[in-house]
Amino acid sequence: MDVAKLVADFGFPVVMVIGLGYFVYFVWQTITNVIDPAVQDMKETIIRLTDQLRLLDQDMIRLQEKVNTVIELREADAVQKHNEEEKKRKAEPQTKTTRGPRRKS
Repeated sequence: MDVAKLVADFGFPVVMVIGLGYFVYFVWQTITNVIDPAVQDMKETIIRLTDQLRLLDQDMIRLQEKVNTVIELREADAVQKHNEEEKKRKAEPQTKTTRGPRRKS
C-alpha cells in the first residue's frame, strides 16, 4: 500500500485518524501486556522489601535493648565490686608500725 495513494483516495484527515487509531491501539496493548505486569511485580517486590525492612528494624530494636541491658549489668557489677572493695578496706584494721630510734650495738 502506498501512503500517497491512500491520501489521494481517502484524504489526509482520514488516513491520519486511522494512523492515530493504530498508534493508540499499539500503546494500549504495550501498556496492558508489558508495563502492567512489570508494575505488579515491582509492587510485590516493594511489599516484600518493606516487610523485610520492618523485620530488620524490629531486630535492631531488640539488639539495642540487649546491648543496653548488658551495659547496665556491667555498670552495676562494677559498682558492686567497687563497693565490696571499699567495705574490705574499711574492715581491715589500720595498723601503723612505728619505729623507735635506732640503737647502736
